Amino acid sequence: VYRWPITMTMSILHRITCGALYVGTLLVAWWLIAAATSPGHFEFVNWLMTSWFGLLVLFGYTWTIFLHLLGGIRHFVWDVGAGLEKPVASQLAWATLIGSIVLTLVVWAVYFFVA
Repeated sequence: VYRWPITMTMSILHRITCGALYVGTLLVAWWLIAAATSPGHFEFVNWLMTSWFGLLVLFGYTWTIFLHLLGGIRHFVWDVGAGLEKPVASQLAWATLIGSIVLTLVVWAVYFFVA
């Protein structure tokens, strides 16, 4: 029976998050450009980003940042020759996924606590 390995899942997610980060960065650039151009344009973009849909997109963007960051660290560990054994590689993959979720929740908890 074939099982989808977590290392393959994380490899695919690492590539997908790379593309998602491009889109998210364009949204951040749009917000900054709106802030620099006119108050009316900024109000619209800021309203959109702080709506429930905008917050959902920003939540996903935060998660992709952390997933891609931790995936990059995992690849760096592999580049130095550590963690290449199958069980350790699987543990690193799970740690990447769980770590990205925890870091995202912490950042958003701090955001809602401060705001």
